[in-house]
Amino acid sequence: MSLLRRFIVLLCGTDPGLRRMLQYWVATAVLYTACIVLLLVQVERGITAPAAAGRLIAFNGCGALAFCILVRAGARLGLAPDQLAVSQAIFSLVCGMWLYAISGPMRAAVLLMTVVILVFCMFAARPRQTMLLSIGALVCAGGLMWWLQDSDPAGFPPLTEAITFSYLASALLATAVLSGEMHKLRSRLKRQRHELSEALDTIRVLATVDDLTSLVNRRHMHEVLAAEERRQAGDPASGRPSCIALLDIDFFKQVNDQYGHAVGDAVLRGFSAEARAALRVNDVLARWGGEEFLLLLPDTASEDARMVLERMAERVSVMTVPGLNGRRISFSAGLATRQLGEPFSDAIQRADKALYQAKEAGRDRIVLA
Repeated sequence: MSLLRRFIVLLCGTDPGLRRMLQYWVATAVLYTACIVLLLVQVERGITAPAAAGRLIAFNGCGALAFCILVRAGARLGLAPDQLAVSQAIFSLVCGMWLYAISGPMRAAVLLMTVVILVFCMFAARPRQTMLLSIGALVCAGGLMWWLQDSDPAGFPPLTEAITFSYLASALLATAVLSGEMHKLRSRLKRQRHELSEALDTIRVLATVDDLTSLVNRRHMHEVLAAEERRQAGDPASGRPSCIALLDIDFFKQVNDQYGHAVGDAVLRGFSAEARAALRVNDVLARWGGEEFLLLLPDTASEDARMVLERMAERVSVMTVPGLNGRRISFSAGLATRQLGEPFSDAIQRADKALYQAKEAGRDRIVLA
């Protein structure tokens, strides 16, 4: 990691929420800087007293630095994003009222920044907090304007201050209402995004998993086999074979005919659960169709693959299915070893022939192709 990147991580952290809050702070700092530049222009033109401007600039700079530290350490201090946003807004409003008091004939333009401050709050504060900030800003502005027109009627004409206050009240209240509407819109979009994500997850599961047995379905198994072919083709030096087995539950049609399809479904679910419990980590069992299943055993010799199938047969033979009246369940299997460079489709065909031989030989057995 470069020195610059380490410095950025140290300054901004790695949490996306923290970085977003710091981005808001940077935007606020840019706004502060623009206001300071304009204030310095006012000082140069003789509109604002240098001493008053200097005090405000020092207060503003110290506050901005303090909030940068608070945002960076907010998680450790237990400060929520909305608390930081409201605190920064209050600080900015204080600076705005101070700037209004020392800006002379430019004071009406300064009030535009009050609206901008509340707009910033839309992204982090709650609608109720924004409304309270608007009311608080109006109370402070009204008190300040009353004091200014009372102490200096010539510099701050009462009628002018009253009209200015009315414009400010209209703008702030409208901004608060818009903040509430934006919050509702963001909540609705967030909920819809969550619902869409859940729907996509459901579609993804339905596209890859058999809903009855919770095993990989046939469509997705083709993708698994293709991926395994590519993996082995990319590593021909490994020399480790893979095996394919086709499994068929014995006399499953009789189970459906004698006990009903509900019991048949229970047999499929029970078989799948017991068979999956006997597999190794990299083995993949898929429902191939009806009562037929396909088993992929990557990097496995035929002797080891047979041991896996025998372990499965043992578990399946002792499982109990409600409604089956103690009838024993077994399966027949055809096992084939995939040759080097051979398509899995050819190995599946050889496993299918071996499965047919297992059925012809009396079922409940494993035949190696």
